[in-house]
Formats: sequence, C-alpha cells, structure tokens
Amino acid sequence: MKINKYIIGGLFAAFASASSCSLQYDPVDTYSDVTEGVKEDGKEAVFKDKAAVESYVTGMNNKYRDRQEHWYLDVLLIAEAHSDNAYAGTTGAEVVPYERNSIDGSNSVLARDWTRFLEDVAYANQLINFVGDVNELTAAEKASYRAQGLIFRSMIFFDMVRMWGAIPLVTTIAEDITADNIEEVYGAYFPDQATEEEAYRQIEKDLLDAIQNGAPATNPADKRLLSRDVAYALLAKVYAEKPIRDYAKVIEYCDKLAADGYGLCDNYGDLFDLNADGTDLAQRNTKESIYEAQFSTANGNWCTWMFGRDLGDWNSNFTWAKWVTPSRDLIKAFEKAGDKVRYEESVVWYDCQWSNYYPSDNYAFMYKCRSKYNSLIKMRYADILLLKAEAKIMGDNPDLAGAASIINQVRNRVGLDPLPASVTGSKEALLEAYLNERRLELAFEGQRWYDLVRLDKVEEVMNSVFSKDEGRLPQVYPYNQYSYRLPIPQSEIDANDKLDQNDGY
Repeated sequence: MKINKYIIGGLFAAFASASSCSLQYDPVDTYSDVTEGVKEDGKEAVFKDKAAVESYVTGMNNKYRDRQEHWYLDVLLIAEAHSDNAYAGTTGAEVVPYERNSIDGSNSVLARDWTRFLEDVAYANQLINFVGDVNELTAAEKASYRAQGLIFRSMIFFDMVRMWGAIPLVTTIAEDITADNIEEVYGAYFPDQATEEEAYRQIEKDLLDAIQNGAPATNPADKRLLSRDVAYALLAKVYAEKPIRDYAKVIEYCDKLAADGYGLCDNYGDLFDLNADGTDLAQRNTKESIYEAQFSTANGNWCTWMFGRDLGDWNSNFTWAKWVTPSRDLIKAFEKAGDKVRYEESVVWYDCQWSNYYPSDNYAFMYKCRSKYNSLIKMRYADILLLKAEAKIMGDNPDLAGAASIINQVRNRVGLDPLPASVTGSKEALLEAYLNERRLELAFEGQRWYDLVRLDKVEEVMNSVFSKDEGRLPQVYPYNQYSYRLPIPQSEIDANDKLDQNDGY
C-alpha cells in the first residue's frame, strides 16, 4: 500500500493537538548533534560552531571507508557478477540473480543500496545547505566545505543514476511538517523522480559549482579527500555517459588531471601489493590514485572477508563461500592477451571448503582486495586515461592514432606489445580492443557492467557469454533494451507514489 498525502493528512487530523511533527533526517555518524545551537531568528542551528562543521566533514570524508557495503561490495557485485567478469560466488538469493539475470524489485541488495545512498545524500545536503550559517567560519572555509559536500553528493547521484536511470534528486532539507504546511513540504519527503538526463545535469551543475567555488586542491599525500581533482575525474566520467555525452570534455578533464600531476604508476602492482613482510599495504596515495578509502593496520577493511583470504590474517573468515568469483571467460581473456601481470594482480587460487564454481582444491578468487590493509580505490587515473582513448575513438573527429597511443601506454606498463596496425587502423577493431583493455586493466574495480551499458554492448556480450563460459549458472532472462537499468526497489515504489518502476520489470 502506497503512503500518500491523504494518509499523512489523516495522521495530522488524529494529532490535532500537536503543533508540529519533526521528520528531519538526523544522520548517524561520529557527529550527530545536528540541531544543537540556536540562530539569531530563534530557529535551531544545524551546526553550532566551527568544530561541529569540521567534525561533520570528517564524517563525510569517512563515509566511503565506513560504509563499505553499498559503496564498494555491492558496486563490485553489480559491475562484475552482472557482467562477464565474474560469477555470483555464493548461493544467496540476494546475489545469484546478478549472475543469472533474474533481478527484480524485491532484491535486498538494491533495497539496501537505495536507502543507504539516499541517507548519504541527506548527510551531504545538511552540509551544503547549512554550512553558510556558521559565522565562525571564514568565507573561504564555507566555500570549501560546501564544495566538498557537492562533490560527495555528485558521487552518490552518479552511482545511483548509472544503476537506476531516473532517480529522485533530493537537494534540500525538508522542513518540519505541520498542519499548515503539509501540502508545501510533502514533495520534500516524497520527491519526484527526475529523468536520467536531469540527474546528469544536476551532477554536472554541482561539480562545476564546486570547482569554481572552493573545491580544495589535491593533497598528493592524502587521496582520501574530496578534492578538485575528484570533481575533474567525475566530470570526465559523466561526459562519457549517453544522456549528456561530450567527448571533447572527457578529454579536457582528463588533461586537467594530467596537468595536476596524475599518471600511471610504474608498476601495476603498486596499487594493490602488500609490503615485503605482508604486514601493511606497500603504498598509499600513489600518483595514479584519485580517491581512495584507507585503512590502518589497527582498523582494517572488512571487504576482504567477502572476496577471499585476508593475507594479514590467513584463516580469518574463510569458512564460507565468497562473493564475486572470477569467471573462466575473464581468465581466458587474460590468457589470450598474454597478460600475466594484471592476471596475477587480479586473480588468485586457493584451497577452500566449497566448490560452487571450481574444485575446492583449486578455487579462483578476486585478488585486488587481498588484505584488511588494502585501500579501496574508488577512482584512479588509468580509468580516466582510457576514457580519453574512448573519446578519441568515438568523438566527432576520430583520432585512432591518438587513441591507440593511450591504449599502448597502458599495455606497455604491464609488458604487452603495442596493438597491431590491423587493429589500430579500424575504428570497430580499435573499439573492441579498447573495451578488452578496460576489462583487463580494471577487472574487479566496478567498471565492466557500466562499460557495456555506456557503449551499448550489453546484449552482444552478455547473451553470448553463457554458451561459451561453462561455469556460469543458467541464464533466466535474455538481456534486452530494458536490461540497461536495474529495477527500483519495490518497497520504495510502494512508499512513494511518484516513483515509477523501470520498464521491463
């Protein structure tokens, strides 16, 4: 049963003696006293002082680290197991549909992600809308904190729009509901569903605003921060998407990152390897990393438990089947390319206690999150650099030689030969080689499904992989034009009559 304004109106009639009802979202984090302090007009202040803002911003910067389930784990499930890169891994009803293409609106992973993403949006909105009220802050500090909120919100909306297409764009904080204003504020509690293009335009607007008005420069020694370069990288990715595609701007923002000192690490393993004695991550804050969550030896990530062994604690949480198991098709792609370096950094084989996809005495695991010390890299330069190659292939004035040069730069790092002339001289062949390069370079980093969607390759790739990969579970539904978007959680549609389910579900 849908909750609508008439039900809310009935609730107020039942409680006519109450002057107001507060439904203000109170974010849960290290700082939760969001209503402490009073402004000059007598209204509650969200942030009572500078220290409260600084604590709040710290909490925002830690979201990607502290809320790994929807920011990292589920992103990998969707992008890898819902593509040809991986199998679901376990037998759980919430996970298997991504491999078999049988996802529906009741899926608990999607419901979790929708809720938590919008919780994070609400957190960002508190900062964006109210940091300007804190007189103790300088104008520059207000601008910087607001810009970081805009970048954070843009990251959330970007993940949401790529998953669901049309989404609610919540950018304000709802007022308390009273009997007098219920019609006026109803929309803030049950927002409209923006079109996919409107969502991308909002992201574009917010990122440009942040860049022009206070986004902090990158600190090369701390890639955990929501810097101007994070905004550059997001814009490069946004402009590659179909609704507002502008390949010239993809190139522009990639070049801005290069001008700020980003480049490929000399060794691919620098992004993922542990130190020589296995007691910590070998490197953090590399010149390739744009945004990452970091973990200390005392406070490690738990995502490694979900994908394989924790090399810092060999037997920890290794008694149950893991998510996102590397597919035979991906392994064959590494072997066909002769790509030993990236294969060994992406896939590892262990003995285990289950045999869902491989024999238990020789079982494949995703390897890029291999210990509790590993950083979770949300964005890195190789991804954006390869998008520049895509822009040169697919732009209005194709530059196949320029695209090939970029792809060969990525290949050279891992010891592969340049692409042959038979590939670089054909737009179609070069595009296929480009997609394969992204697949090998970015395996298990949450990109593959979205690459197929962005370049309209879902049906071509996914409807053929089941017949050539003998390890996959049976396909339930064929991929079609409706497969490019995931179903909106049915529980959200039931609660908000302004939401429509995506076609095909």
